[in-house]
Amino acid sequence: MEIQPWLYQIEPYPGESLSHYLGRFRRANYLTISALGTASGLGGMFIKRLEHFYLNPFPTAKQIADLAGYMGISPEAVLGMLPPCGVPIKLEPSRLCAACYAEAPYHRLAWQYKQTSGCEKHRLRLLSECPKCKKRFGIPALWTGYCDRCGITFESMQIMQKSF
Repeated sequence: MEIQPWLYQIEPYPGESLSHYLGRFRRANYLTISALGTASGLGGMFIKRLEHFYLNPFPTAKQIADLAGYMGISPEAVLGMLPPCGVPIKLEPSRLCAACYAEAPYHRLAWQYKQTSGCEKHRLRLLSECPKCKKRFGIPALWTGYCDRCGITFESMQIMQKSF
């Protein structure tokens, strides 16, 4: 009898990007991209594509179902973390509303939509780099809540965001 690995179940946040969710899932379960790809049967390159917002070609229904099944969430939840059909997104840099992040620390998919330039809730322009040291934000899967270079927290960046 083969022992199945036990995984921490991570619930997606409302509007969370799949990139950020995959990073949280991997950190909670101590998985590398390769390990998640192997365990899910989808391959590390597929997981890497998702984390980097490389969605062309868009994941198939089977790939979404396999990923969802491995992570213990519904395929609809995975689809909810992907952009709607026909909505173009910015691949990079990752963007951030520090005021939203201060309220709930996760990356919102809507921040990556090409037509989104600011946060409607806070009336602030989105950040694409640290306002202190100017380092561009990495992919949301790697976010830990602070700038990789200077260490300033994402929450504290809100006082440096410009209104629109």
